[in-house]
Amino acid sequence: MATQSTPVEPGANLRVEVDRARKEADEPSSPFVRFGPDQPFRLDSGKQLDHLQIAYQTYGALNEERSNAIVICHALTGDQHVANEHPLTGKPGWWARMVGPGKPIDTDRYFVICPNVLGGCMGTTGPASTNPETGEINGLGLPLVTIADMVRAQVRLLDHLGIEKALAVVGGSMGGMQVLQWASAHPDRVFSAIPIACSARHSSQNIAFHEVGRQAVMADPDWRGGRYLDEGTRPRKGLAVARMAAHITYMSDKSLHTKFGRELQDREKPTFGFDADFQIESYLRHQGVTFVERFDANSYLYLTRAMDYFDIAAGHGGLLANAFKRETRFCVVSFTSDWLFPTEESRAVVRALITAGASVSFVEIETSGGHDAFLLNEPEMFDTIAGFLSAAASERGVR
Repeated sequence: MATQSTPVEPGANLRVEVDRARKEADEPSSPFVRFGPDQPFRLDSGKQLDHLQIAYQTYGALNEERSNAIVICHALTGDQHVANEHPLTGKPGWWARMVGPGKPIDTDRYFVICPNVLGGCMGTTGPASTNPETGEINGLGLPLVTIADMVRAQVRLLDHLGIEKALAVVGGSMGGMQVLQWASAHPDRVFSAIPIACSARHSSQNIAFHEVGRQAVMADPDWRGGRYLDEGTRPRKGLAVARMAAHITYMSDKSLHTKFGRELQDREKPTFGFDADFQIESYLRHQGVTFVERFDANSYLYLTRAMDYFDIAAGHGGLLANAFKRETRFCVVSFTSDWLFPTEESRAVVRALITAGASVSFVEIETSGGHDAFLLNEPEMFDTIAGFLSAAASERGVR
């Protein structure tokens, strides 16, 4: 470790950070499986990947009948480390309240699989991955991916694990989009589905929010046309601004007011400058700084674009009801203060499911937590999910 008297070459710390990001993309600190040219992976764009790597995390044990598997689909800024300590941040998993022994998704009863999504940056093939054939980082040379591509990769993972049908597929936000895609495109592989705080297509407002974030990243001089890892830089400022803007949409006006109000940050009077005078400013800056430590900027571009393209009714004559079959049981969850994916969008999914003749239950949870409520301590959500999964497991004969 360098001491104060040891000179540090300018940019040395950044190069260490870049090298760490490249290593995690190629050799993740979690299980992973690789598929080669003998198993090409075709994308919605018409292109294909001759090399596909999928990183994932598991919890609990698969029973002899292989009938107790639950797939958890993570959101935009999540990853496969749903209930374990994160290898980069050292913090608990993003859904540690939900997944674990005796918790709503009980790993004493269920075998939980959480894959890192295609296009991600924690070991599954993405823009930060190295192409095995060329030895070069994919960067923007990676074809754009869709939510359907992500789900097909997850189906391939379940095939590799020898799991014919998941007891449940569960996820919030972008994870909820994946849940809907699972149930629509692979109903024979999903016994039950729990889409949370999501919609069947991305709204124009949400596409607009994402475009602001992407432009912030691409306007950063250190983005280097997407080649920053090759050139030993990272667009930290641009990605931090993108995270700050997005994080505002994850909260509600009430939660922001309750948590911060107009309180100043560690001072009695304003500085009359552009420092972080208000607590909310300091909070957002902190969110931006910590985010860039664990996330790849190009992955942010790819995943937000995948969400933008999502429209599950588009391939079914524009009729959402035609996208679903009777096979899968649903529990749809929304939150009253979620203005990013408002309850009306969940109700549209519920109406389509009823029209399709599917078994569906729906709960709108009263909360001030905003869109991020699915990540927070919401007892009604915990009880709803625990009860629904227990009933599905009993119906399928899972002890």
